[in-house]
Amino acid sequence: MDFKKAAILGSYISKDYAEPLFKLLATYHNISASEAASRLNMHIRTVQDFMEAMASLDILEKVEVYEKKRPYFRYSLKKQKIIMEIDLETLFDNPQPLNGFARKIREKKNAGARFSIARNNQYFSSVAIWIGEGRQRKERKISLTTSQGKFLYCLPFPSAETQSISEIMKKAEIDQEHASEILDIVNVLLEYGVIESK
Repeated sequence: MDFKKAAILGSYISKDYAEPLFKLLATYHNISASEAASRLNMHIRTVQDFMEAMASLDILEKVEVYEKKRPYFRYSLKKQKIIMEIDLETLFDNPQPLNGFARKIREKKNAGARFSIARNNQYFSSVAIWIGEGRQRKERKISLTTSQGKFLYCLPFPSAETQSISEIMKKAEIDQEHASEILDIVNVLLEYGVIESK
């Protein structure tokens, strides 16, 4: 199950009315949204949305029927067991390119970011960035992992020569196992104009 489908299922399964509706579906051979709403004293729109969502996830079978030439849908359970399984391995299928570590960067002049130092003065614990302009300007604070904090602590100043990401990682004594989180924070700070690449 992908994240989109899992989000839909999680959203509806967490509702107080999910269990009574499933119990009703298990009791009846098939049932319409209006019949279910009447039986449970619920708003028909709420039941309709639930039924449609479960049908889209292939948990319910949805059949169109006609009564006095007016079509409507009846629903029945297709499954007696719902198993939510999300494969996180797909998130690892996009390895970072090696040339990404060769990118030369440094802190951008007048970026307006505020770096907060951790208690031991060995690395940064967070970075605050101002987003927007005028009255719409808001501060966004990003908490850093220890590795990210050490990396940014060794980031060249705006007046200094740029250094490659791998060089800064070596200087900060950061293991390769933290490389993906380093590239992640670099990309975020490049996007917000806190870091520049040359």
